[in-house]
Amino acid sequence: MKFTVPEGYEGISAKSFLRRNCCVSARLLARLKRTENGILKNGSPIIVTEILRAGDVIELADISEENSMTPVDLPIEIVYEDDCFIACNKPFGMPVHPTHEHQLDTLANAVAFYAKSRGESYPFRAVNRIDRDTTGLVLCAKNKYAAFAVGSSVKKIYTALCEGILTTDGTIDRPIALLPGHNIQRTTAEKGSRAVTHYKVIKTENDHTLIDCYLETGRTHQIRVHFSSIGHPLAGDDMYGGSKKYFDTQCLHCREISFIHPVTQKYTVISCKNEDWLYRLHEKIKSSVG
Repeated sequence: MKFTVPEGYEGISAKSFLRRNCCVSARLLARLKRTENGILKNGSPIIVTEILRAGDVIELADISEENSMTPVDLPIEIVYEDDCFIACNKPFGMPVHPTHEHQLDTLANAVAFYAKSRGESYPFRAVNRIDRDTTGLVLCAKNKYAAFAVGSSVKKIYTALCEGILTTDGTIDRPIALLPGHNIQRTTAEKGSRAVTHYKVIKTENDHTLIDCYLETGRTHQIRVHFSSIGHPLAGDDMYGGSKKYFDTQCLHCREISFIHPVTQKYTVISCKNEDWLYRLHEKIKSSVG
C-alpha cells in the first residue's frame, strides 16, 4: 500500500501521518515496525519519528495472513475487486459466515475458494453483513488495514418491496430490541437500541410499494422490523407479518455500497442490479387471475 504525503502534512512525523491521515491502527503500526522493510519512504526504510515532506511516497509492507476458512467451490458473483477489497452479490439462501448448521455453504467458504484459485490467501472480513435470505452486496476487506481504515464511511442502500401503499418518502425512528422469549426475532421497544431508517418511494403496484432504504443505524433485521412496525411488512417476510402468497422469502436486496477508499481517498460506489419484484408480482397476479 502506497500513500503520497499531501501539502497539508509537510513537516509531520511518519507515525502521525500514518495514524491520522492513513488510519493505520496502533496494532498494525507496531507490527510494521517489527517487520523488515515494513515502512518505506521513497523506497528506503525509515523509522516512524522521521519527518515527512510533501510528495514523499510512504509504502507499507504486505503482512500476509493465513485464511483458516475451508475453501468450497460455490457460485458467487464478484462485483468489484482491488488490492484492499472484494465485493460479492450474495445469492438468496447463502449465509455470510459459518454457523453450527452451515459449515461449508457460506459466502466465507466461497470467497476462500475464489482467493485460493487466484493464488491468494486472506482471512474473511465482511465489512457489512446481511441475512441469509437477503440478497445483494457484501463488502469484504482483504487485510486488517482496509477493515480498520474504511470505518464508518461505508454507506448502504437497500431496495425492498413492502406490502400496502406508501405514497410519500419518510423516516422510521423506533428503537429495536429482542422480542421477549426469542433469540433471533426483534421488535420495536422503548428500551431498545436506537434505530433509524430513511426510505424513498420508487413505485407502487398491486397493493405493494417498491422502496429504497438508507440506514442511519445498523440494527439486526432493522428494515424488516421497522416496516412491519408501521403496518407495511416486507413481501414474503412471514417472520414479521409479511405474506408468502407471491414470494417465498423477504424481498430485500442490498443494491449499493459506497465508501471513501482508505488508500486512494476516492469516493467509491459499488452497485449491483436489484431483484425486479414488481414485474414478478405483476406476472404472478396475472397468471393467478388467468
